[in-house]
Amino acid sequence: MIQSLLIANRGEIACRIIRTAREMGIRTVAVYSDADAKALHVREADEAVHIGPSPARESYLIGEKIIAAAKATGAEAIHPGYGFLSENAEFAQDVADAGLVWVGPKPSSITAMGLKDAAKKLMAEAGVPVTPGYMSENQDPAYLAEQAAQIGYPVLIKAVAGGGGKGMRKVDAAADFADALASCQREAAASFGNDHVLIEKYILTPRHIEVQVFGDTHGNVVHLFERDCSLQRRHQKVIEEAPAPGMDEATRADLCAAAVRAAKAVDYVGAGTIEFIADASEGLRADRIWFMEMNTRLQVEHPVTEEITGVDLVEWQLRVASGERIPLTQEQLAINGWAMEARLYAEDPAKGFLPSIGMLELFQLPEHIGRIDTGVYEGAEVSPFYDPMIAKVIAYGEDREEARAMLSEMLEDSAIWPVKTNSAFLIAALDHPDFVAGTVDTGLIGRDGDSMTAEPMPTEAALTNAAMAMVPRSLQSGFRLNAPDVRTAPFLLDGKRVDVTLHGPGAEEPAPAMLVAESGAVWQMTPWRAVGGTGAGASDGAILSPMPGKIIAVDVAAGDKVAKGQKLLTLEAMKMEHSLTAPFDGIVAELNATAGAQVQVEALLVKIEAGEG
Repeated sequence: MIQSLLIANRGEIACRIIRTAREMGIRTVAVYSDADAKALHVREADEAVHIGPSPARESYLIGEKIIAAAKATGAEAIHPGYGFLSENAEFAQDVADAGLVWVGPKPSSITAMGLKDAAKKLMAEAGVPVTPGYMSENQDPAYLAEQAAQIGYPVLIKAVAGGGGKGMRKVDAAADFADALASCQREAAASFGNDHVLIEKYILTPRHIEVQVFGDTHGNVVHLFERDCSLQRRHQKVIEEAPAPGMDEATRADLCAAAVRAAKAVDYVGAGTIEFIADASEGLRADRIWFMEMNTRLQVEHPVTEEITGVDLVEWQLRVASGERIPLTQEQLAINGWAMEARLYAEDPAKGFLPSIGMLELFQLPEHIGRIDTGVYEGAEVSPFYDPMIAKVIAYGEDREEARAMLSEMLEDSAIWPVKTNSAFLIAALDHPDFVAGTVDTGLIGRDGDSMTAEPMPTEAALTNAAMAMVPRSLQSGFRLNAPDVRTAPFLLDGKRVDVTLHGPGAEEPAPAMLVAESGAVWQMTPWRAVGGTGAGASDGAILSPMPGKIIAVDVAAGDKVAKGQKLLTLEAMKMEHSLTAPFDGIVAELNATAGAQVQVEALLVKIEAGEG
């Protein structure tokens, strides 16, 4: 058995591998860039080696540095995780040539499946169903039209050298083929200098189904059943589940047998995934599921397979890399229950899914239910240099609905701030009628995404509760005797004014700001008077920072006369600008703000005193 392991990766997958290695008594070595000096995987490993600057191309993607770190620390093996160098056949060979154990497939297997055209041909020869289509040298228009008719409409004409959606046309009927072909060829020639095309069957209701396979060095290959990864945004998986909804036993048997044939065709060793595309217009049928590609590594979504099979896939990887046989036979593997995984990203769906970076001042995920795989912690920095995924939220249930409900509950119980996340988006996706029914196809978010990405707002009850905890009794003035104790108070909610109706007395000791967490989202709420909002009446004239941020402009100097509502300074926080204004006519008695300075929440920035000066 391997005794020491270097993990050539970062984030949650590095922490995931470290966890299993520790349980197996294996010493772990982490590598890290400048940006990751305080990262969780660095903290959790037994040893850590700095390998370069923050950009991945200068650190995590330089194989020589990683191999050197392994040798310097006495590591016997290298686990690549996923991404970065995990499917780099040259790096895998370099690891072996250095006398180290590569925890992954043979370099030849990586190469065979990395060339998509060659892989498709190889799979067809191995008896694995491939997407119906035509791909050959004969480019005569009449011949191509005949091929399209044999494939069956609709078809997709694609430039062989295409990319970025150029040189691609969907054709619904034979009468439209000639014009579409000519147009596609012209665009292909102009864009790529190559007008050759291929033709594929166009899948009307596509679903992304994949099979987990595993091989060892003794010639054994097993499958661990399928996963459904159809909920995608711009070809990126959002929520994955296992098993696939609507999969009957006969179709599962055919699909998984095809996946095993695919793995055996490349003499596969270790964990791999055979990805298929299914035409689900009439449900899942074996004759309408075709090979798409193979991922020669561990997948991001591997936890859902672990949850339904009870297998630790990383443990299997380490045992097989050590020369052992696969721990279980095919007959010993079975599906038990249902699992779902959501990818929690540091991004803002309401702003086009822009990445959100900064310190995780609040990072709370449920600990009492489900499983959380993460590579960050409260107080950690979300860096702009790497993938914005900060956690995988995994739920398990006896059936699909139990797993779905648990995953939604886990996301609703999350609280992360000030970094924005896609938690509310994920909850909306889980509640979509098509997802609830298990009839998701890969185009769902493209069609209905707007309904899932609306900027969330806290409920009136949540706002009222927070407001009552912040408003002091001393501000309860101007109410008539025996009149209902009802008033409207202005607040700043993540930089926007909201007016909240209050009932009854406020708090004895007011809070200058409060975080409001609800349904997986978090907002900062500040009394309007604390930031000098127009119409407020800050009796003490203290202008406080409503949130952490950077001062980008200061419009006054100490001793200046100011008028009510006059802009004092501008604060930039979470990619938004916030103007702080004078609460009344007066003089700038104190100024603690300079352009370019970083400030924390509730910092005293300006003090205004009433008077003429």
